[in-house]
Amino acid sequence: MLAAMPPSPAPRPDRAEPPVRDRGDACPGALRLHSAADGSLARVRLPAGDLTVRQATALADAAERLGDGHLSLTSRGNVELRGLPEDGGRHLADLLADAGLLPSVRHERIRNVLASPLAGLDRHTPSDVRLWARSLDALLCASDAATGLSGRFLFVLDDGRGDVAGLGGDVTLLAESGRQDPPAAGYAPGAASGWGALLRVGDDRAALRIAADDAPRAALTAAEVFLAAAAERGSGAWRVRELPTAGPLTAQEVQRALRAAGIAAEHVEHPAAPVPGSAAHYADATAPGPVEGPDGRRALAVLAPLGRLAAAQWRLLTATAAADGDGELRLTPWRGVIVPGLAAAPAHRRLREFAAAGLITDPASPWRRVTACTGLPGCAKSLTDVRSDAAGVLAGGETVPADGSGAPVGLPVHWSGCERRCGHPHGAWVDVLATPDGYRTTAMPPKSLARPPVSRETAGPGTVSRETPRPGVVSRETPSASAAPPAAPLSSTPQPTTPRPQ
Repeated sequence: MLAAMPPSPAPRPDRAEPPVRDRGDACPGALRLHSAADGSLARVRLPAGDLTVRQATALADAAERLGDGHLSLTSRGNVELRGLPEDGGRHLADLLADAGLLPSVRHERIRNVLASPLAGLDRHTPSDVRLWARSLDALLCASDAATGLSGRFLFVLDDGRGDVAGLGGDVTLLAESGRQDPPAAGYAPGAASGWGALLRVGDDRAALRIAADDAPRAALTAAEVFLAAAAERGSGAWRVRELPTAGPLTAQEVQRALRAAGIAAEHVEHPAAPVPGSAAHYADATAPGPVEGPDGRRALAVLAPLGRLAAAQWRLLTATAAADGDGELRLTPWRGVIVPGLAAAPAHRRLREFAAAGLITDPASPWRRVTACTGLPGCAKSLTDVRSDAAGVLAGGETVPADGSGAPVGLPVHWSGCERRCGHPHGAWVDVLATPDGYRTTAMPPKSLARPPVSRETAGPGTVSRETPRPGVVSRETPSASAAPPAAPLSSTPQPTTPRPQ
């Protein structure tokens, strides 16, 4: 393991202007594989994280027959397969297509749809935005224009609890469960989620209020408006935040396009932002454990240690969904899996089995709030095996290297093997970065909405806190801005670690 070291100044200064893109993005997909140090990598898009048992079984088969026997869960609720052979692309494509995981070859990389994972499952459930997700995916796959979107463009559908609204969507739909749709829409509640939605683009504070039935088509229209704007501005932007600062995409521009398409949209200049966890009757979507539904049945939520599952763990979850659940699984942006539809008795038994298999089932577990990039040996850019290093620290009950004192309690912690910090959380987080001289621990504040849009998803310059770290329960992966007060640098010293067995 690398030695820990005192921090240096903030590692990621903001850029005044977004970049000009002169090429398409290189994001991997199920058909466009990425060459990594441990073999080829495939990223399988799963809109809303939804999987049938048959589809989940196909992914396990692919991991065991073609890959390294593991499945990596991403922060967008997708799955990555690693260690694939150079000539395995066609076999993988056949496996995925047979399972219905490739509905459109032309659109497979742009099916980035993130939805509130507990929508429709908890006792006091808000609007079921997952219906919107399915409709949006079908519209995407039928749109010729949508093929121009980058593999990084993200649709976010929040059911009103605020769990995913802050996860960096280019087009965000936020269900409004407390009001009717605009009168001009002529919408009869009940066809979809029963209420209206707020649509936002990028970092624009304004929003558009639309009818629930129109939500999927409005989201696609907004994406198509972005494509036209990127072409007109000449920046080649991959994402809404990458449009030139002098010519950002606004809600008013989208509103004009919606009206032209026959979609009623009410402009809302200052919509109230959802506060994660503010509605006490909503279950915490980031926490592992059982969730009781309106029909008395349970959904079981687990997290994957450092976002990685062995095929055997994955098959256990799949078998549970088939035998005791409703035949489906949901992946979450917190690198977890939800198995819905269990009766109370098998739910308790299965949760014990999940814990015995090495899955995270305890909300108080320190593993809950720690993530890591791939690191060595999978990524040649990494300076060290960050997963083994992080696992060793976690085995000792800590989340950061020894004497990284001052790391704010309750923030997500992300270990990175290089300056790219792949997979880091949104909002405020603790950055554990490998450098040639050891690990550097820094608390990163959330990106301020007062700053102009920048070209990337990541937070701005880092500050740290002098608070004394101690074990504690974490309320969610992406906390609110108030969770990271600015303060002085951390210091840390070396700590030996032992890799956690898989």
